[in-house]
Amino acid sequence: MIAAFIFATFAFLLILGLPIALAIGLTSFIVLVTQDVPLVVIAQRMFAGTDSFPLVAVPFFILAGDLMAKGKISDRLVNFAESFLGFLRGGLWVVSVVAAMFFAGVTGSGAADTAAIAAPLIPELKKRNYRQDFSAAIIASAGIIGVVIPPSVPMVLYCCIADQSIGRLFLNGFIPGILMGLALIGVALQEAYKNHYPRGAGVSLRNIWKTFKTAILGLLTPLIILGGIFSGYFTPSEAAAVAFNWAIFVSLFVYREIGWREFFQTIVKSAITSAIVMFIIATANVFGWVLANWQVPNTIASAVLSISHNKYIILLLIDMIILIAGCVMETASALIILTPIFLPLVNQLGVSLIHFGIIMVVGLAIGMVTPPVAICLYVSSTVSGVPIEEISRALVRPLTGLIAAWLFLTYFPLFVNIIF
Repeated sequence: MIAAFIFATFAFLLILGLPIALAIGLTSFIVLVTQDVPLVVIAQRMFAGTDSFPLVAVPFFILAGDLMAKGKISDRLVNFAESFLGFLRGGLWVVSVVAAMFFAGVTGSGAADTAAIAAPLIPELKKRNYRQDFSAAIIASAGIIGVVIPPSVPMVLYCCIADQSIGRLFLNGFIPGILMGLALIGVALQEAYKNHYPRGAGVSLRNIWKTFKTAILGLLTPLIILGGIFSGYFTPSEAAAVAFNWAIFVSLFVYREIGWREFFQTIVKSAITSAIVMFIIATANVFGWVLANWQVPNTIASAVLSISHNKYIILLLIDMIILIAGCVMETASALIILTPIFLPLVNQLGVSLIHFGIIMVVGLAIGMVTPPVAICLYVSSTVSGVPIEEISRALVRPLTGLIAAWLFLTYFPLFVNIIF
């Protein structure tokens, strides 16, 4: 009964249009008041939710990604990708996907990845007479890989909630990200061959080397971050600070694409984003305490298990819930709310929590291109000037490829994960 009351209250507040953090916090407040629980619990749990050293990584990764995007690292990565992939039929679509995969190792953000790749490529795609709706759809779809290939802010959040190793989840993010990229490349090539797109310029080793030299500092970013983590030189939280310093060095002093004015503007923008995420974490911790105190996760686990004891059917049901949540909620919010609800269930199923982290992050990432809450879709539409409705129609095949890759990740973990 209490579980139904909690979710009905939460749904009602969302329908009223309250921001997700306020809806979470107010739901917790209403439940505590109606159940005569001292309200001091709210302050205690909000503080406890943010009093975590691994969460230091969140603002630093956000800031590093914003600096790299502002510093035009993406332009150099696009040029490098085109130097060896531009010869393909419809090669610029393939370049879009590969460049997004490269940049994913820099930003940790789907929106930043989409914007950074769309800005240099959309004008060129128009110039070469590529289908604009499909171009915008491919770039938006590729942008979500930004939260799968590490560093990844959603992965940090998941690990803090599930008490898992950030380094292990980062290590397991590469192959899923590559698999998603390959699915999109397959869709892009199919479209290009179907419509007889011309091939681009041939491969030139000299041009590859030239563009590689300009892109090398961007390509080194994930190697520095992950190399430091797995060699033991620094923790994931310290790696985020290293990434921030590296972003300053590359953007301000090497490429010099931004000045001090833009630097401080970027800091303010990143601080606002980080504050929003941390406030959601704080209120979600209260919500999580409420759920746990009234055994809601265990009730949900029992209800799902009453439907079926088949592990694969239950995983499909979980995937459906994750996908729906990703469509209507912001990624961090959905992750923070759903993770504690599903953990008892996946533990009973014997699913590795690292594997489940991949399922959660990839599934919610797909929601970034699925209306109504589709941040990558909106970014791509804004940059390209193509209406959301047109992009949505062209999105069907890229989205089908991404969902197929996600289901493969769900049911065949041993083929796509490096270590549990």
